[in-house]
Amino acid sequence: MPHTEGKASCLSTCRQVLWNLFLIAAGSLLCALSINGILIPQHFVSGGVTGLILILRSFLPDINFGFLYLLFNVPLYLLAFMHVGRRFFLYSLAGLFIFAGMVGAVQITIPIQEKILAALAAGILLGTGSGVILRSYGSTGGTDILSILLLRRFSVKLGNTTLAVNGLVLVLAATLFSLEAAIYTVIYIYVSSRLIDLVVTGLSQRKAVFIISQKWQAINNEILKGINRGVTVLKGEGGYTGREERILYTVITFRELGPLKQVINRLDPAAFVVVNDTLEVMDERIGNQPHW
Repeated sequence: MPHTEGKASCLSTCRQVLWNLFLIAAGSLLCALSINGILIPQHFVSGGVTGLILILRSFLPDINFGFLYLLFNVPLYLLAFMHVGRRFFLYSLAGLFIFAGMVGAVQITIPIQEKILAALAAGILLGTGSGVILRSYGSTGGTDILSILLLRRFSVKLGNTTLAVNGLVLVLAATLFSLEAAIYTVIYIYVSSRLIDLVVTGLSQRKAVFIISQKWQAINNEILKGINRGVTVLKGEGGYTGREERILYTVITFRELGPLKQVINRLDPAAFVVVNDTLEVMDERIGNQPHW
């Protein structure tokens, strides 16, 4: 029996490792398509470490992108190892080589003539790719590591850090290149940062629900047993009637909101319900904080 459990645990670990590496590879492929397919042909400037390297390559085109990306990331990876953890460090180290390999191997030009459409497409590809990578247990280095450090320490959104760091790079780009190129770059960076937040946290958004009902016990039981979510029962008092009330408070996923509404309408159509969006939820079962 212990041998069987150990084998199952090992198999589960292997699947998890392969899944995380797959996410990193898939995200890196999208990022490579954005960089080689749109950013470089359109002469856009990226943000963060990638942007600094692209600026250097405009003066020294023979410099290898992958080598420079590895070089720039050394201090960031030291910070990751010290302040995030060994698992994140190891996955990010693998991600660094996967990303550099994808950028070196994927040499496809995406034929988009209109500059603004190219900026939008680049932002969608890069933002989705970066978000998919960050859904794993690692990253591909660069500003991703800085974003994660600030998120863990100060709860700063990933996309906001990306915007701030990229803004500094754009100031440099605007002085070296045309203002028009910098404006198009702002468009794609904004789209990219919003896509990162959507993919990493938006798809796992939680809803906080308050329910005031005379049939609170029946609704409480349905949430506990039918939806399988925890409930907190709060004591309240009607401001006009002075009557004692019971207020149900629960946090659910977006997909569970529809079934919960059906339960409430079936048991007490006159119930008073308030649904709020949540920024972060910390809990083992319902929490939506990133897992790095």
